[in-house]
Amino acid sequence: MHQTQASGRKASSCLGSLLRFVKHAAPGAALVLGALALPALAQAPASTGPGLATADTLNRADTVWVMVSTALVVLMTLPGIALFYGGMVRRFNVINTLASVVAIAALVSLLWFALGYSLAFTPGGAAGAFIGGFERIGFSGLEFLGSAGQVAVSHVAPHLPESVFAMFQLSFAVITCALVVGALVERMKFGALLGFMGLWLVLVYAPIAHWVWEPGGWLAQLGALDFAGGAVVHINAGAAALVCAYALGPRQGYGREPFLPFNLGLTMAGTGLLWVGWFGFNGGSALAADGRAGLAIAVTHIAAAAGALAWMAAEWWARKRATLLGLCSGVVAGLVAITPAAGFVGPRAALAIGVLAGLACYWGATGLKRLLRADDSLDVFGVHGVGGLVGAILTGVFADPAIGGASGSVLTQLIACVAVLAYSLVMTTLVLFIVSRFAGLRVREGEERQGLDLSLHNEKLGG
Repeated sequence: MHQTQASGRKASSCLGSLLRFVKHAAPGAALVLGALALPALAQAPASTGPGLATADTLNRADTVWVMVSTALVVLMTLPGIALFYGGMVRRFNVINTLASVVAIAALVSLLWFALGYSLAFTPGGAAGAFIGGFERIGFSGLEFLGSAGQVAVSHVAPHLPESVFAMFQLSFAVITCALVVGALVERMKFGALLGFMGLWLVLVYAPIAHWVWEPGGWLAQLGALDFAGGAVVHINAGAAALVCAYALGPRQGYGREPFLPFNLGLTMAGTGLLWVGWFGFNGGSALAADGRAGLAIAVTHIAAAAGALAWMAAEWWARKRATLLGLCSGVVAGLVAITPAAGFVGPRAALAIGVLAGLACYWGATGLKRLLRADDSLDVFGVHGVGGLVGAILTGVFADPAIGGASGSVLTQLIACVAVLAYSLVMTTLVLFIVSRFAGLRVREGEERQGLDLSLHNEKLGG
């Protein structure tokens, strides 16, 4: 009980410190971001927004490819992330980890069509540089009027049915929220987790997606390049994961007891599903069945392989052995880092990005983790946060206008990274504070020692 009280006091103290930072730093940050956004606002074109189009204006090949890509990205979460994380936690927390991913997928799916999609991917009127509007709230905007030969389309992808575009973007929202689970496993209340993720989707993910991917968003107007989610998905999730790790405090016995993973075979299976699913993640982000999508798949594969070997080499040099977990982590590091660059770079750049990401993320999961002193259980910040930052900045270095029609700017990429990182850190702190006022964040010591499978779900693995 004393340990639980100490953990609670530490979590409350951390939340209090973070909130004091928000109080003093947020106004200045808002002024800086506002100044950076002014040039973009001045150049922002008027957007007609979503609407109806005749069915014969749609591209069938592109529609099929994005539908397949959507299925691949959903596969990355269910079962990819579930198995990847489930294999790394201790045996008595596997079911809770799997349940968390499944419940988040269901919750985010409904909230996305109810509100999140509209906030992320509609123009938003006077505030359109920062947040979308309400044209698509309440499960609207997916109309198919077969008898009239009309279908709803988004202004972002008018050659696709809006139902297909909205589902593709939903798959990104789901996996981003599921990624955060890796930082808080084995100690967060299940109800508090769902409340947190619901608010986080609406208040954090949707605005950032709007900034970067909606044509009127201020970072899009600034010229930030994020082909498939280096900032929107990985930097965002990594920042949120770090805040959660600090707010919850370390697991009981962290640093003193061995935390043996349940089954690294499951983690390997999850890695394989992530690797394959990432072809839809990056290739589908071309929103077309074309050469750019094909190149995005190729550079994704190259970066993943390079990341795996670079992590293995670093681990071999530092610890005199290579591990399966290290190889799997290196694969994910390479995949994360190539994500923002996939539609803008060629194979040689992908090789460099994968190698640098493997090395940087190895340090992020070891040396940086020790410096930060946060129990980020499954190294979400060390891999996704660090990998996202590396990939976003290197996109500014390697982007080839002959491939993607855009020149990279390291300064612009840095502005986008700082903006997303700061917003996610501050808003995640506020969301956790709100949830903590209505329900405690952390389970009791006895429940944690027993394991969350039994204490929260009354279930356990067989055998």
